[in-house]
Amino acid sequence: MSTFTSYDGTRLAYTEVGTGPRLVCLPGGPGRASAYLEDLGGLTAERTLVLLDARATGHSEVPADPSTLRFDRLAEDVEALREHLGEDRIDLLGHSAGTVVAQAYAAAHADRLRSLVLVTPTSRMQGGNREDTAAIMAARSAEPWYPDASEAAAALQDAPPAQQQALMRAFRPFYYGRWDERTQAHAATADRQMSRRAELGFAAGIEEVDLPALLEGLGQVQAPVLVVGAEHDAATGVAAVELVAGCFPQAETVVLPGAGHFPWVDEPEAFRSAVAGFLSKVGA
Repeated sequence: MSTFTSYDGTRLAYTEVGTGPRLVCLPGGPGRASAYLEDLGGLTAERTLVLLDARATGHSEVPADPSTLRFDRLAEDVEALREHLGEDRIDLLGHSAGTVVAQAYAAAHADRLRSLVLVTPTSRMQGGNREDTAAIMAARSAEPWYPDASEAAAALQDAPPAQQQALMRAFRPFYYGRWDERTQAHAATADRQMSRRAELGFAAGIEEVDLPALLEGLGQVQAPVLVVGAEHDAATGVAAVELVAGCFPQAETVVLPGAGHFPWVDEPEAFRSAVAGFLSKVGA
């Protein structure tokens, strides 16, 4: 683990693992430590992954100013990390909520971006509402865990905070393309990796963010973009893939069969092939 000091003096932690050119990786949650990204399905054979713990998560410090936990402010930590690493431009990967930070970075620092990979992105910034997730969940009705998971999904709508964690545990099979020892072990790490402070701060004060200007900025990004979706992603859906990709001048998409919201866990070889293939075309 290494650390650096960001723009406001907050000490942030990151881990470098693998070989080859660097790929800066932003975790989702929001508010989850980067450890759950693991080696991204063996992508470490192709790239040195720079796994950043966002402020108030993992081994990174809690900032003095809680407003800096908002997603657009987190993008400035990415720029501070780029400067710390001494990279003129970076290849950047974001997962889930991390794709929002990655897009904010792309809009603000397009000239510092070599390539962008957005994995199972949320499309809330583009006005999406996960309209296809109900159908994705219904397609799993033959699974033995489905009754409990679907009941939890319905209860989450109005559950008080004290009950939400238990319901989320019951809902977790919907996040994966299969529910076996491997995916259950990955899901079990979520509780200890989450920061409630970071989660709440991610969208706090979002009304102050000029979202139209941010989206307009994405239209100016000249770096190539890959948007990765997953067939069984009941967290952010599949429709989000094209919606997000449509914001960029140079974007390609892939939807991985059999995978869920964490495609490197469900289908590591397919995930690695898609991302490594894209990055090899970009060069370093």
